[in-house]
This record gives sequence, C-alpha cells and structure tokens, in this order.
Amino acid sequence: MKRNPFLPITVFSLLVATVFFAVDPALACTSLTIKSADGGVMYGRTMEFGFELDSEAVVIPRNYAFKGTGPDGKPGKTWTSKYAATGMNAFKLPVLVDGVNEKGLAGGILYFPGYADYTTAADADAGESVAPWEFLTWVLTSFASVDEVKAAIDQVEVIGLKMPQLGAVPPFHYTVHDESGKSIVIEPIGGKLKVYDNPYGVMTNSPTFDWHLTNLSNYVKLTPENVAPLKVGGQEITSFGEGSGWLGIPGDPTPPSRFIRALAFSMTSDPEPAGEKSVRLVEHIMNNFDIPKGTIRNDEKMADYTQWTTVADLKNRSYYVKTYENQTLQGIDLMAFDLDAKEVVSTAVEPMIAPPALFKSGS
Repeated sequence: MKRNPFLPITVFSLLVATVFFAVDPALACTSLTIKSADGGVMYGRTMEFGFELDSEAVVIPRNYAFKGTGPDGKPGKTWTSKYAATGMNAFKLPVLVDGVNEKGLAGGILYFPGYADYTTAADADAGESVAPWEFLTWVLTSFASVDEVKAAIDQVEVIGLKMPQLGAVPPFHYTVHDESGKSIVIEPIGGKLKVYDNPYGVMTNSPTFDWHLTNLSNYVKLTPENVAPLKVGGQEITSFGEGSGWLGIPGDPTPPSRFIRALAFSMTSDPEPAGEKSVRLVEHIMNNFDIPKGTIRNDEKMADYTQWTTVADLKNRSYYVKTYENQTLQGIDLMAFDLDAKEVVSTAVEPMIAPPALFKSGS
C-alpha cells in the first residue's frame, strides 16, 4: 500500500530547487536532539534571520545531479545524490539549509559570525570545492551516517565565496546527526573543516563548539530536581515554587545562553515513543527559543526573529515545520514520495491563522 506523504499533524504540497545564503544578522539559530523512549532520535532547530528568507519545503530525489561552485566562478565539485532528502531552503535557491535524508541522517546550517575561516580560493582544488551554502546538501545527499561523513570530510573543500545576492561571504558551521544517536559539529577553522564529536547533540552559534563545551563548567549546579529548603539561623527558607533547581539558568537569547538552555531541556525531558508524541515534545522544547519580532534590535533595524522551526523524526524519516506566520506543524513523510523521481519538488508554507472563536454562534 502506498503511504500518504502528508503526515497527520497537517499537510504540505511540494517544489524544485533549494539553497541558503546568509548575511548579518542571523545570530540566533538553536539546534538539539533528544532520544525517544523506543531508541529513536528526534532533531529540532529554529531558524532566525533579520529579513525574510522566503524558505520552501523541498524533496530532493536520488540520482539528482549537483554541481558545486568553485573559485573564480569555475565549476566546483560535482556529485549525484545517492540518497533522497527533504528539508527547508531559502531564497528558492537549489540546496538544503536544514533537512533529513532517507537513511535518517539529519543536519542544519547555523550562523557562525566572527569565526568562520574557509579555504581560500587560491589554495582550493576546484574539483573538490563547494560554496558554504552547498556543503550541507552534499552531506545529506551523499551519506547514511555520521561515521561516513567523518570519513569523507577530506574529500571536499568549502571555500569563502561571496553570495552574489548579498555581496558577502556567509559565515556558517554545520550540525549533523544520525539515527544511531551520533552527532558531530563541523566548523571551518584555519581554512580547514574541523570536526567535533558532539555527545550532547546541541549547537547554537559563535563562539566555537569547544568553547561552548568549556562554558558548561559554569553551570554544574543546574538540575531538574527542586532544591531542598535551606536552614539558616534556625530558620527554614524555601523556594517560592517549582523549578528551584534551574535557578541561575541563563534566559537571554545570546548563543552561549541558548546552548545551556538547549542542553538542559533536551537532557531532562521525559522520553516519548518516536512519532507524533516525540514530535510534540521537541516542538514544546523548541518553543523556548522562539524570538518574536522586535525583541532583539540592532543599529540596522534588521534584528533576528524566528522565521521557522523544524522537527525531524530520524527513525521514521519524517520532517515537520512551522513558521512565524503559521504556527501549525506541517509534515512530510519522506518515504512516501517517489524517491527516484526526476525533479526536485517544493512548496511554500502558507500563512494561516485560526478562526477568531472556538465556538460557533449559537453553539
């Protein structure tokens, strides 16, 4: 029986083409994983940006030909998709900003300002070169596991190319996860791709991943358990309510603070079975990182806000998204599509708002 590609939490249609470039500001993306009760892995992320990305949902089939961008406008690395993948793009260009493939490998592009240091065009092998916005698509269409990505990382060079539409080199780093529970962070450092094992499955933005790991030592007293009353001078002092174990957890939207909160929530949530219950759990966790318009400001008035949030069920190869204008999760069942189709398909996530009343007149 053919599976319905549109999942019960609401529907999608679909497109052709995908890619993502960035320019300041985009400093607030948050990503994390949680384990489901039955051994599955769930991945969630938010996408923050200061102007509209016009993102679409995309399905890329197997055997689709890609051509990377090389130095000085020359052709770069060429490859054919080994695995089908689905996810989100930006600006309707042809590569994935975020997604999951048919083998349960998932990942995303996150902003990395002030630290991204790509291979220079003069030092690059044109035949192995891709632009920063093309790297994730190469990963998700070429590999089935984190171990495979690590083994092949020397087969590609990410070069510092300007995005023509923005006139700037977008500073990125990348997070990758598989259904076994392994995670890595890949960062362009000193002209090379540095790979970190990520035992927590959490990533935000700058500084470098190893800095975030060091920063964890500042929060060793945080706990989901309520703190026992304190006795001072013969008197007992109790907390005002639930959650005293989290007293001191950083609540601001900076990357270091979001990293700590993402780790805290992802490591302490009660596991649910893979599927809709775990999707909802990740959705609730990711709601803690939602940034409304206007709550972050800068001199250019282009402050970040959360344009979309995604959840990927790596066990079931399902992908969900909700947007700033449509807070209803909509899903794609990747395995229900024709994975040997000839074209990429995509669709916009249309704005939607609920009716103004819960009850009809006269009910």
